[in-house]
Amino acid sequence: MRIGELSRLTGASVRSLRYYEEQGLLRPLRRPSGYREYRQQDAATVRGIRLMLAAGLNTATISELLPCMTDDGQALAPSCAGMLPDLHRERDRLSNAAADLLAARDRLDLLIQTTSQLDPADPSECEAVTAPR
Repeated sequence: MRIGELSRLTGASVRSLRYYEEQGLLRPLRRPSGYREYRQQDAATVRGIRLMLAAGLNTATISELLPCMTDDGQALAPSCAGMLPDLHRERDRLSNAAADLLAARDRLDLLIQTTSQLDPADPSECEAVTAPR
């Protein structure tokens, strides 16, 4: 199938499909005309790539994990426990990033709370804070 058909079938944009190929995640056949020719199994691969991207994995990690995935008829599914250390590492990375975001939100909430307790500000007072000296 051509790239447009794969795009319609998977919901991935043509641009994304080209990016996946550039990253080595997809390897379509090339016709003599230069057109990409995708196989039916590439649709499952794209769905697996999109699932892993949505789980917060980057394309380098996905590239490492794809060989441990098999097509279950609907999408790619893990086929070996050897990928568990990578998955745990990525989960830890995401947990740390989430904790950092929650801490930043808490600091922002504190600023909001403190600011909302102030009397309505005179706009000229606020300008004094940002005016060059």
